[in-house]
Amino acid sequence: MSYNTFGRVFRFTTWGESHGPGLGAIIDGCPPNIPLTEKDIQPYMNARRPGQSKYTTQRQEADQVRILSGVFTDDAGEQVTTGTPIHLMIENTDQRSKDYSEIAKSYRPGHADYTYDAKYGIRDYRGGGRSSARETAARVAAGAIARLVIPEVKITAFVCEIGGDTIDRDAIIYENITKNPFFCPDSWAAKRWEELVDGARKSGSSLGAVVECVAEGVPAGWGAPVYAKLDSELAAAMMTINATKGIEIGDGFEAARLTGEQNADAMTPGEDGKPVYASNHAGGTAGGISTGQPVVCRVAFKPTSSILTPVDTVTSDGEATQVRTKGRHDPCVGIRGAPVVEAMMALVLADQKLLHRAQMG
Repeated sequence: MSYNTFGRVFRFTTWGESHGPGLGAIIDGCPPNIPLTEKDIQPYMNARRPGQSKYTTQRQEADQVRILSGVFTDDAGEQVTTGTPIHLMIENTDQRSKDYSEIAKSYRPGHADYTYDAKYGIRDYRGGGRSSARETAARVAAGAIARLVIPEVKITAFVCEIGGDTIDRDAIIYENITKNPFFCPDSWAAKRWEELVDGARKSGSSLGAVVECVAEGVPAGWGAPVYAKLDSELAAAMMTINATKGIEIGDGFEAARLTGEQNADAMTPGEDGKPVYASNHAGGTAGGISTGQPVVCRVAFKPTSSILTPVDTVTSDGEATQVRTKGRHDPCVGIRGAPVVEAMMALVLADQKLLHRAQMG
């Protein structure tokens, strides 16, 4: 059995493979009468789309989304959601399956080749099939619809570290994120990363990265103890993204290095009766429930496993061999992880909003 659905009230199921005819998502639980057209989805798809710079895979996919169900044109001529399942489809147009013929019987270290084979007794070696990061295109499409459910929330993700080189927190300018190929808010770091990532690409290697995501406008009260905590739902969501190996909420591991008084998010009375916080070490949650502060998380992406440098491995027959992965691959998969992290944040928050509404009436 395989699990391809995420969410409790706002649920989405992704389908399709990297080298199949297409992939997509089915969203169930979206409220009715929300204006929705393909134009609402496409900008987010364009941000994740491959082949936009030499620092990402050169696979060329338009990633045009088609809405196949779940919408209706009302009397005013506006296309809106109906409350029924929304089916999204994205065609694959630039697969090159022949690039993977040499690894048909060899397991690529760091990939899901061996584990899929061990579990199912079969694997799609063409780009990893279902385990490919190509699947994240469907998540981004679903996340675009989730954003429409939470118009009060603004979500921004950016790359804050590549290959151990971090941004300067004092130099963050959100407008810079769209001005470089790294989704980086620090223009100086982006310049450094050009040489860093290009060097890894030319040497046939890869680099890891950290993506930070900030959701502003989340009201206090979303999330539920004990096993539906907002931060635990976020952790689960982010860890489903390909190549992720860790997540921090707020200060994360750094909080373990602070004293109690340093870590405390002190409160003073606000003019509207709500507390004003002196800091946000907790990342916008307390007891698994949102505090009204920005919800902040960081996601660690490992170096891309598909590299040209030969690596020792075994074949499906148990023989020793070496493998070098040809084809078109991201030298730093975390770069294009920023739109995917945003999408997963939106999907979790949309679900939590609807859960809160159901719980509180």
